[in-house]
Amino acid sequence: MDFTGQVAIITGGSRGIGRAVVCDLARRGAKVLFCYRERGEAAAETLAIVHNAGGVAEAVQADVSDPTTGTALVQAALERWGRLDILVNCAGHVGYGPMEDMSTARWRNVIATNLTGVYHTCRAALRPMMQRRYGRIINLSALHASGGFPGQADYSAATAGVQGFTRSLAREAAAWSITVNSVAPGFVETEMLDVIPGEIRAWGEGIIAMRRTGRPEEVAAAVVFLASSMASYITGHTLAVDGGWRMAG
Repeated sequence: MDFTGQVAIITGGSRGIGRAVVCDLARRGAKVLFCYRERGEAAAETLAIVHNAGGVAEAVQADVSDPTTGTALVQAALERWGRLDILVNCAGHVGYGPMEDMSTARWRNVIATNLTGVYHTCRAALRPMMQRRYGRIINLSALHASGGFPGQADYSAATAGVQGFTRSLAREAAAWSITVNSVAPGFVETEMLDVIPGEIRAWGEGIIAMRRTGRPEEVAAAVVFLASSMASYITGHTLAVDGGWRMAG
């Protein structure tokens, strides 16, 4: 899959799955603008990986929960490279704890980052994609959306919202040859997995058919496929990348 000449925006690109997506698309020829909220050193590491491999990427510090961020990212990409082909929403925030102990602040933060942030960036990206009658939008969700997860009611609600939002936008954007899909990882080796207690993680790994956690690059491969011309007739779909977890129960 060759992305030479294409321009991509990736949110949450400094680490984890976002970093893997940035590096994979850049390696395949895309010019990538990614944002990060706090991890400046991690963003610099991502840039170094891309540049050392001969790719093109730029980083911007931004918080996707800010209503102005989506417009700012799209404008930056258009000013730098004159087009926008791909948007991947990887920015995410999670906590862990029973519902009775969940604060309103935590609920709002998780929803604002994982769901409202997707709205902000998609809304901003839609018009330039419509003008060119082409676009690929991929939103990161999670298996929490369909199965729920103990201690993460807020994240489960947010990711379920992402999947519903994705299907709705896919119907609206299809007339302009814009596809909108989501990718739902299971247990993947990122910092987001670190908040889950060991016994819960052991339970999850025990029902995964492949009996292991996933790697960020394995999720990135699914994202890159959906961003490619090979996925031109796939829209409104949620692709699970979970090692066979969804088969359980």
